[in-house]
Amino acid sequence: MGNLNIISRKLTHLDVLESEAIHIMREVAAECGNPALLFSGGKDSIVLLRLAEKAFRPAKFPFPLLHIDTEHNFPEVIDFRDRRASELGERLIVRSMEDSIRQNRVILKHPGQSRNAFQSVTLLDAIAEFGFDACIGGARRDEEKARAKERIFSFRDEFGQWDPKNQRPELWDLYNARVHPGENIRVFPISNWTEMDIWQYIARERLEIPGIYFAHRRQVIRRGDSLLPVSHLVWPRENEQVEELSVRFRTVGDMTCTCPVESDASTLEDIIIETATTRITERGATRMDDQTSEASMELRKKEGYF
Repeated sequence: MGNLNIISRKLTHLDVLESEAIHIMREVAAECGNPALLFSGGKDSIVLLRLAEKAFRPAKFPFPLLHIDTEHNFPEVIDFRDRRASELGERLIVRSMEDSIRQNRVILKHPGQSRNAFQSVTLLDAIAEFGFDACIGGARRDEEKARAKERIFSFRDEFGQWDPKNQRPELWDLYNARVHPGENIRVFPISNWTEMDIWQYIARERLEIPGIYFAHRRQVIRRGDSLLPVSHLVWPRENEQVEELSVRFRTVGDMTCTCPVESDASTLEDIIIETATTRITERGATRMDDQTSEASMELRKKEGYF
């Protein structure tokens, strides 16, 4: 009998993270009756789509894509969302906060107020409308201290609320997806990933992403220690000047509170180098509403936020 040449490849940390995430997605498909995958067109949800492809292709995904649209999103990201869902041939459900506002389910102090904190209302209404018992999201523990507290399978009660002091234990890779009618689970397959892991995975998999993640010229204003992109929703206040700078976005969300950073990073390799050297957290640098105690992530999550 001839010699067998066995070629083995050492698993990288990305391989391990990918394998864990695929296992979690398959666990959701096996244990949950009616799940959905939250897809906004942002980098983390783009990674979730690739993981879902690897978990279930060539079959269709065993869940629809769901986006809660604040109507304050960057147009480039919404265009990408629609095109990517169409390319995959997957069902995309969009529910708008404008409907919640018209129904007086959400009441804003003024039209330009950030809508991020109110997305939970529209999300919970969508969960009730379609009877979803699980929502797969792209939150990561390195983003924010409240998210670091949360389990991978995060239980929500019949009011859609999360109690950080009453969470289910997760032993090794054993997950409890049991819920009663009206309750649901939020599932975070990339919970153990970092911002660097996301960018390295996007580069390895050669994933397309919206152009605003790369350096580009944009009009901005300085407000406190942050830059805000000028748009129909954001304009200069008294004593604020419009500047045109080379910037990119580390995260995308509501245009009224999502801030770019000054950058010349025009390739994924540049972004990875920049990410490795920054000392400011992703959300701490780019989400103004995360920097105020009244809009704390933990409070929002208790009320049903992602």
